Parts: sequence; C-alpha cells; structure tokens
Amino acid sequence: MFTLSEQNSISRRCVWVNGPVIVGAGPSGLAVGACLREQGVPFVVIERSDCIASLWQKRTYDRLKLHLPKKFCQLPKFPFPDHYPEYPTKKQFIEHLERYARTFHINPQFNECVQLAKYDETCRVWRVKTSSPNGSEVEYICQWLVVATGENAERVVPDIEGLKDFGGEVIHACDYKSGEKYQGKKVVVVGCGNSGMEVSLDLSNHGAQPSVVCRSSVHVLPREIFGKSTFELAMFMMKWLPLWLVDKVLLILTWFILGNIESYGLKRPSVGPLTLKNKQGKTPVLDIGALEKIRSGKVKVVPGIKKFSSGTAELVNGEKLEIDSVVLATGYCSNVPYWLQETEFFSKNGFPKAQFPNNWKGKSGLYAIGFTRRGLAGASDAIKISQDIGKAYKDDLKQKKQKVPTHRRCISTF
Repeated sequence: MFTLSEQNSISRRCVWVNGPVIVGAGPSGLAVGACLREQGVPFVVIERSDCIASLWQKRTYDRLKLHLPKKFCQLPKFPFPDHYPEYPTKKQFIEHLERYARTFHINPQFNECVQLAKYDETCRVWRVKTSSPNGSEVEYICQWLVVATGENAERVVPDIEGLKDFGGEVIHACDYKSGEKYQGKKVVVVGCGNSGMEVSLDLSNHGAQPSVVCRSSVHVLPREIFGKSTFELAMFMMKWLPLWLVDKVLLILTWFILGNIESYGLKRPSVGPLTLKNKQGKTPVLDIGALEKIRSGKVKVVPGIKKFSSGTAELVNGEKLEIDSVVLATGYCSNVPYWLQETEFFSKNGFPKAQFPNNWKGKSGLYAIGFTRRGLAGASDAIKISQDIGKAYKDDLKQKKQKVPTHRRCISTF
C-alpha cells in the first residue's frame, strides 16, 4: 500500500502512497475507500479520531435515527440488511458502517490530524502533513487527494452577549446525549433545525421544560405523508413536475397534516422547502413529534435571544426566561480552510465553489466528497471519484510513469 522513508527522528517520517490519500473516515471517506478497493487501487485513509464515523459515534444524541428511509442512505456496494427498520437507529447505522469497513478491508490511520495539505508544483504531488497526540508527525506524499472531512467537521458556537456569564451548563448539541439528567430543569435550546427540534422533544420526554429558540423562519414538514416518506414523495414528483410546483404541493399537504404552524411561533420562509435547500443548503425540519409537544405547550417556542445573564436569558421581545441550562443546536461547519492550502476549487467557507453535481473534482488530482448538502446521499460521488482515480492509476501502471525514485528525491522533513 505504501512505503516508508525513515527520518532522523523516530517521531517524524515520510510516507509515499501509491494511490490516493483520503482525509476523513466518515461515511463518505469509507465509500471512496470501498469503491477504490473494487478498482484495485491502493489508498490510505487518515482520521483524526480513534474510530470511524466519529460524528455518529461521539457527537450525536442517543435517540437519533436516520431522518430519511434507509434506501436513500445506503453506501455504494453495500445495502442495509433487510431486517433493519425503515429508519435505522444510531446504533444500527454505526454497526452497518463497521461491517462496511471490515468487508472492504478499510483500516484508517487513526489519531492523525491533518495540519497542512498542499500541492507541490515542482514534484507534482500532494503533501499531507499530520500530527498525533503522542507527538509523532507524518508527511504523506501522493498523486491524488480526496477531501472527505464533510460539512459537519466543526461545531458552530454563536457569540451571544453574556453567554460566558450565564453560570449554568452550556453545551453544544454534539455533546448532548439524553434528557435524562435534565428532568425538572428549564432548558433553552438555541436553534430550531432538525437537531434543535429533536433535542427539545427528547428533553420534554424526560420531564424537562424546554424552550426552543426560533430566530428565523423554518420549514417544518411531516416525516411521512400518507404513509410514504415525504422525501421519497418529493423525489418522485420531481421526475414529472418543476421544483416550484413540487414545493407548492408539499406545502399544501403539510398544511392539511400539520395545520398552521405559524400560530405556534414557527414562521415559514417565503421560499419553498426544496428551493431553499437547493439555494441555501437549509434543510427543512422533518417532524417526528416535536410539533405535538409545541401544540400542547410542553415545548415553548421563543424568538431570538438578545443576551444572557446569571441564570437568565433575555429575548429580543423583552421577555426574560429563568433557565438552568443551554443547549446550542447551532450546527456545524467545514474545517477545510484551516488545513488545505488551495483556493481555486474550495471557497473560503470550506465548500467546493462549483455547484452539485459538478463539485466533486478539482485540478491536480484533488477531489471532494460529502459537500453536496444532501446528507448521506452525497456519498454516491464515491463511484465517480474512484472510477476517475482508477483510470488514471491504471494508465500510470500501463505507461510505467509512477516515477517513485523521482518523488522520493522531492521528500523533505518538516
């Protein structure tokens, strides 16, 4: 798979990779690895955590299930087992990913965090420098680099006045596991996306008194319509109808099923849910019970927060809430700009500049996967990426252009 070039220090070494380096061992990174394995292309997967799918294993709440039916979330070459439910649980999904990695013999280099990746124009190779908690450093050198760190690499923590002076517990949703310890407590959940709504539901189910902050407009759709997945229904209609008309139909059906949600403080955007998703990447909330809690008053919807003070949250409408804890369901962002020295393919926000479906390939052997704002469905790009790399790799073998000695002369310590 790769060869080692020892350096003067035991803690520093260079590694020549015959195939691509894949940064990230989440579902997208694993999918690329599986497809490359079938192409017969060697690769190395680098993962900063100590496990695959660290977002799912370490930064999600216990009650989490896939929001979409399993057939829309399966990875290439490996469908979900028939006995799995329509919406697999967090535990089932993690078990499935672990079977996936074992089946395709994917063994990531764990506990290696990429510090820098850049293209060497002189040697025409990518240099990927990593560090480990034990102080060791590695420089991987390769012809192809696959960025699979995804849209949710880092938590987003808003700068809200007085938050540091609040005094009570403040956590991000990625650290929230269960509402069990919040029984009887007043909790503000900042953010009304899918995570914020589900955390509020879980808190209420465990006897807490949650208030969910809905600062801006949001689309809330039923997870199923007439027994069918709302997403599946939308995909079917889009085969025959324009996007704006599909949005119109979905909103009409939603109104019949959920009623007028604006009466509960949830204002709908003026743009339809699918159009908004395509233009801004803002995912509609698929309701799995939070709206019923809101109707009953067990979950309170409040406007934006102006500032925090000791044990109190002051809202933009002047109302003050006495609270015990804060959960920041404020989302995630890409961390690509912090380690990848490249500005032509990736933009400053860490997403490819090109729009789907043309945002998977850059220049000089650079690829991206998991940045489509389409959830697990974005892993389907693994097939295109592996085929593209596979063709180049096999062409190199045929023409005997690996030039390993030349590349080794370009290796340097750091």
